[in-house]
Amino acid sequence: MGSLGVHFALTPEQAEALIGEDDPDGVMALIEEIEEELSDEADHVDSDKAWDAIHRCLSDGTLEPGGGTYPLSHAVLGGTRLDAGEDYFVSYLTAEQVSDVARALVRLDELSFRERFFELDPGDYDGPHDAEDFAYTWSNFVDIRTFFARAAQKGRPVIFTVDQ
Repeated sequence: MGSLGVHFALTPEQAEALIGEDDPDGVMALIEEIEEELSDEADHVDSDKAWDAIHRCLSDGTLEPGGGTYPLSHAVLGGTRLDAGEDYFVSYLTAEQVSDVARALVRLDELSFRERFFELDPGDYDGPHDAEDFAYTWSNFVDIRTFFARAAQKGRPVIFTVDQ
């Protein structure tokens, strides 16, 4: 998965519509509406391609959505997977899960995140795995951590989306 990742904080109405949608085309149409309705920067955060390394650092070092331990493993790929078709990945977190993830993310400082990053298996992780890649990943992690804190404060559910 080398595509661009985005987290969105949802309104209760958006969450209800997404959870209630069974058709992949309907899920994609709702996500397109959410993208168009963004009211401010707090409603989403782009993680570019850094989401890959971030998930690996917060889980078991793999891209498995179920890998690792809750709540850190749910910050990117974890949570309930919504069917958006074969070409798009969407994971959903309830407002309660968002709060759990936010509390867990705030405990990670740069040193502990750096250790996790440089422990990634270079044979499995496709990134350069150097100081510059770490700085890029860390910067995006900080943005995600801030996003989760705001979403938790507002009591909002979150989805993570990425092309596959």
